Amino acid sequence: MRPARPQPRAKLLATFPYALWTRAFMLTLQINGEPKQFPPNLNVAALVESMALVGKRIAIELNGEIVPKSCHASTDLHDGDRLEVVVAVGGG
Repeated sequence: MRPARPQPRAKLLATFPYALWTRAFMLTLQINGEPKQFPPNLNVAALVESMALVGKRIAIELNGEIVPKSCHASTDLHDGDRLEVVVAVGGG
C-alpha cells in the first residue's frame, strides 16, 4: 500500500474547519482581560496601530512588564500573551 499523497495547500485549507483554521493560524492575545484574535507575526507597534491608538498617550504592559515606547516595534507578540493597554485621558 502506497503512503497517502499530501494534499495541495489550497485544497487542505478549503477542507479545514474555520474554527480550527482560526485557532491554528491566528494569535490569541488577552487584551485588558478579553481574548482577541490577531494575525501572526505581530509586534506591539502593529497592535497599537490596529487598535487605532497611534499618537495617543498610552502605556502597554506585556505579561506583567511595561514595554517602553522605544521598544514597541522590536517587541514581538506570541500566542497566549497577556496585555494591559491603558490610554491616558486628560480633562479638567
